[in-house]
Amino acid sequence: MRQNPARRTALLDAAIDVLARDGSRGLTLRAIDAAASVPTGTATNYFRDRDDLLGQVMRRTRERLAPDPAVVERTMRAPRDAKLVAELMRQLVDRMRADRASNLAMLELRLEATRRAALGDELGGFLTAEHTELIDFHLGAGLPGDRIGVALLYFAMSGLLLDDLTLPAIPDQYRTDELVATLVARVLSAPR
Repeated sequence: MRQNPARRTALLDAAIDVLARDGSRGLTLRAIDAAASVPTGTATNYFRDRDDLLGQVMRRTRERLAPDPAVVERTMRAPRDAKLVAELMRQLVDRMRADRASNLAMLELRLEATRRAALGDELGGFLTAEHTELIDFHLGAGLPGDRIGVALLYFAMSGLLLDDLTLPAIPDQYRTDELVATLVARVLSAPR
């Protein structure tokens, strides 16, 4: 197994692009080599098997989609109110749009996880932990809302992002900033 970290990252980024463009069935080692502009057979030196490849792609998409800590730190200097939550959600939409390939690749990985138990276990565990971390961050930062409200916000934003990625004509009917601000205001202030 090769250990060149820069080459591995280039191959994983190429795999994300292939997965986003061609779907799971188009994700072959040969396609990754071509997308990374490396000699045929290079990817076989970096991935034990398809499960290893998919797991590494999943981890790489999460690296690419993670918010910049400096941006989060600056954003969190604002008062802890619904405006700040809406700003965090707008930043989420901006990150998703800036790296559409990683988000589409994650959708493909979610579908593939329904057919591959090992990937399903790894992805399910990771996304469950991420979901808990997001809620804990929100509540720990003193942002408005309770655990259920933040979970509802997460699921509603997931739907908005899914439509924005796959059927952009639907969210394009609305101003995204207005949708996000209204969503935050209604979800976080709704009585149970």
